[in-house]
Amino acid sequence: MASFKTDESFLEKISIGAIGTQRVFEVLRQLGHQAIELERGSMNYKIWKKIKIKRIRVPDILCVDNGIRIESRAKSKFEISMSHSTSDPDRGWDFGMKDNDFVAFIGCSKAGSRPIDWLPDRIVQFILIKDLKKCVVKKEIVITKPKGTQEGSEIRIIWPVGLASADGAITEITKTSVKYKTTAGRTNFVRLTKGGKTLIPLVKVGDKVVPNQILASVVKAQQNIPTVKVNADFFLGNLSSLILSERYAATKALSYFNNKKVITALKAKLTDSEEHIYVRLEAAASLSRFGIEDGYNFIETCLKDQYLQNVLESVIVLNEIKTDRACKMLCKILLDDNYHPEIRAGAAWGLGEQQNKSALAAVVTSFNSVDESIKVEAARALAKLTKHFSNDILQKFENATPTEKPGIAWALTKSASLNLDQLLSNLKDLDSRHWVSFIIGTHGEERYIAEIEKLKKKDLEVYFAVTLLWKIMTSWIHELKEY
Repeated sequence: MASFKTDESFLEKISIGAIGTQRVFEVLRQLGHQAIELERGSMNYKIWKKIKIKRIRVPDILCVDNGIRIESRAKSKFEISMSHSTSDPDRGWDFGMKDNDFVAFIGCSKAGSRPIDWLPDRIVQFILIKDLKKCVVKKEIVITKPKGTQEGSEIRIIWPVGLASADGAITEITKTSVKYKTTAGRTNFVRLTKGGKTLIPLVKVGDKVVPNQILASVVKAQQNIPTVKVNADFFLGNLSSLILSERYAATKALSYFNNKKVITALKAKLTDSEEHIYVRLEAAASLSRFGIEDGYNFIETCLKDQYLQNVLESVIVLNEIKTDRACKMLCKILLDDNYHPEIRAGAAWGLGEQQNKSALAAVVTSFNSVDESIKVEAARALAKLTKHFSNDILQKFENATPTEKPGIAWALTKSASLNLDQLLSNLKDLDSRHWVSFIIGTHGEERYIAEIEKLKKKDLEVYFAVTLLWKIMTSWIHELKEY
């Protein structure tokens, strides 16, 4: 139980970050920026338990249009803060960040009982790294120590701010406060001193404000980033940077500039044996997206690497390429018993992300695997594939073996498009009847209640099983816990 709680707590932390970064990404796109994920995995909450990947430390997002990198910071209790190590420079609050990088701060509130149930704020606020550093030098910050002793020498640096707590409009700014009137008609104010530090107003009279908007602060916050444009030459220049994170970002960004000069540079990076393996992998991914065989060949080589973390990273890279060739490679890995179970599970996960119909046969076949982690990830992948291929998956269910049907049935419980008649046509044998009962019952009474008489006439035993399941699931004792 303790292990489960630890996993759930860790998943919750990962989820806050991922959901916040997704929102930052969305806002950047809305503002007209060509945003891409730079820190792999920053926008999903997949946890790799057995194989730990030590990635190049880079900001979460890169805007290809202007070359600006953005680190996302989601907060369950909104504040401008960063963790910082006083003993390890690699864990410093600004490690790997340049002066012209931005940190995007966003609040997240709990939206359900699951660890992944978080709702991001409407507003995203961007702060320049250079400005944050200035405040540190001028001692306009507050430093606190963590509550737990397990954090070692880590501290928390806070840049004091005054926040809006509700929707409203600024009505007055004085020497001591910022006042705003809420949409409910109440007058609120934010003091211009906090933690012994003087705050500067960041709004003007008449401005509309939303919850968690920074009204005053020791550091400038804004709701956009510069729109200056860069081209392929900017990233080509960064390919020769002495800074690893710069080369990594450049290699990733160049997949958006398909020309001879770029291809030549990426091929050179691919064959540079002294370059970091993950930079070379990104070069391979970019070339693969261009349809160049050299890229796929390099990834094939990496899939045979002696280090499992490099093999898993190669699998994750294949998922991102999203071509038929990449899909076939993932299918082959999923069904190959010579690969480590978590590598195969990673391939299943990737096929769910790709949304390619040609993956269905391999995913279903993988339910015959001995290792449960492979079957679990395959079921989750198939559930994602029901978004577009529910009918095809139902056809797989008709001809599936008893070991394949549980995974397919669970995936079909996540489908939003199946109708009762389609499921009734599958009441052919006892095993199928069991799993169809599970599918209909799990979908919930409100989904099929109007058509339930059809089931009663077709198969009275399945009707009984489904209605019993509905009764249990709608009872107050359903999911009741002892703690």
